[in-house]
Amino acid sequence: MVDTVKSRDAAIEIGRMIDEHKGNETVVIDVHEQSSWTSFFVISTINSVGHLKGLTRQLKNLLSEQNVNILHRHKRIAEDGWELIDCGFVVIHLMSKEMREFYDLEKLWFSGEVLYQSPESSKSS
Repeated sequence: MVDTVKSRDAAIEIGRMIDEHKGNETVVIDVHEQSSWTSFFVISTINSVGHLKGLTRQLKNLLSEQNVNILHRHKRIAEDGWELIDCGFVVIHLMSKEMREFYDLEKLWFSGEVLYQSPESSKSS
């Protein structure tokens, strides 16, 4: 996806879909000015490994419908609580609460514009 508006819309749609499937504190951050390798981060907290597996399946279906290729991801769902799905223009981080608190990606990418945030999100950027 080269079109910036289409890429932005796709990233926001991914964030909303994750929310619809019980992702917690989902945030979509525009990092194109801070990063040379991606334009958007989608970060969400998952509840369990089972939740992660189901959400990853749903994401694969959505990405396929949007004609978005997955460039890199674990062959098996991560048991460590962090699944990273790299689609080039967007990198999706599905993280356990513990992993998310430890790595605090929002703090690392704080200067990026928040494009979407879960209505119940208590994370601040």
